[in-house]
Amino acid sequence: MFAIDNYNFEGKRAIIRVDFNVPLTAEGKVTDDTRIRAAIPTIKHVLAKGGSVILMSHLGRPKKNPDPKYSLEQIVGAIEERLGCKVMFAGDCMGDKAEQMARELKAGEVMLLENLRFYAEEEGKPRGLADDATDEEKAAAKKAVKESQKAFVKRLASYADCYINDAFGTAHRAHASTALIADYFPNDKMFGYVMENELKAIDGVMQNPQRPFCAIVGGSKVSTKITIIEKLMERVDSIIIGGGMTYTFAGAEGGKEGKSICEPDMFPVALEILKKAEERGVKILRSPDALICDDFSNDANTQEAPANNIPDAWEGVDIASEGKAKFREHILSCKTILWNGPVGVFEIDKFSTGSRAVAEAIAEATQNGAYSLIGGGDSVACINKFGLADKVSYVSTGGGALLEYMEGKELPGVVAIRK
Repeated sequence: MFAIDNYNFEGKRAIIRVDFNVPLTAEGKVTDDTRIRAAIPTIKHVLAKGGSVILMSHLGRPKKNPDPKYSLEQIVGAIEERLGCKVMFAGDCMGDKAEQMARELKAGEVMLLENLRFYAEEEGKPRGLADDATDEEKAAAKKAVKESQKAFVKRLASYADCYINDAFGTAHRAHASTALIADYFPNDKMFGYVMENELKAIDGVMQNPQRPFCAIVGGSKVSTKITIIEKLMERVDSIIIGGGMTYTFAGAEGGKEGKSICEPDMFPVALEILKKAEERGVKILRSPDALICDDFSNDANTQEAPANNIPDAWEGVDIASEGKAKFREHILSCKTILWNGPVGVFEIDKFSTGSRAVAEAIAEATQNGAYSLIGGGDSVACINKFGLADKVSYVSTGGGALLEYMEGKELPGVVAIRK
């Protein structure tokens, strides 16, 4: 059972692994509810079919347990607003209150467990070890967590009659709530709509794209994107390289990069990428110019300069006029577009015009009939910041999971449902 449309939820309690790892202000206000909105159709479907829902998610990377800064209680209101019904908060995952609430849950009701990562068992990693802990102590701690993890998973599973994984953003993690719990529901486990749509969208782009197929890959470092770039070269017709990677490629060819982000140790890798692309007939596009600044702030002085000739006291933070025109023209010529990573420091308005230009070009190409997939946390934040999320074909909720799936890796959260 891989999908939810044919499952009978009448009188059943469904425990759903969602990805509600949303950004919050210091006061606990949700600033981007994309992931909450994405999960609503799955939740509503279960409720409409006579079931009840137990939601579980992580939030951030808490260092102590519990930490109010990472409590899911802060997002209850945001979920209720999108779902249109009351959401009861359990306050924990393992306590008597959570168990009783789950046991007494009635059809049409929704409850939310506390942050899964308040428990070391979720990730299966020991916590609180002293810096000078011996190998034996580390091994003993790891064994203890693994043993208690079994009880943790069994307890979570006992709350429900069926399990739905709808958290694509964590599908690449072999955690208790994404991979291990599925074994307790051999005939009652399935993907939610988020997972189903994500896999369908990515498979479509990677396996049967309309051509020309262009990938836009941004980000600060070549070292973190090398694997995906090499994988994409097997499938795409062209790759637009942006962000801080621009200056590593320029530097590898002998360019002068000033204070820009640059990885000299990756110069050989950058040159090898260019060589492989040429051999495979894959076009690599980079911006010939850069917006440079003398300070990393909205108050900085800025000017345009060749991307391979940046003054010593300046750094590149965005593409400039020629790059915007070049990228736009190429994007509009493509039938399939994958965007992973902004081409500049979009978080600072003064340095966001290049990423906006790329986003607008993708939206225009989509309107003209191209298929566009936006993936990766920063790209999604970009498309939302510019108000263009509804102008592209698909916005992925996955970051690391998206990259690993495109790289051809098996995702534990996917395997657990399919096996």
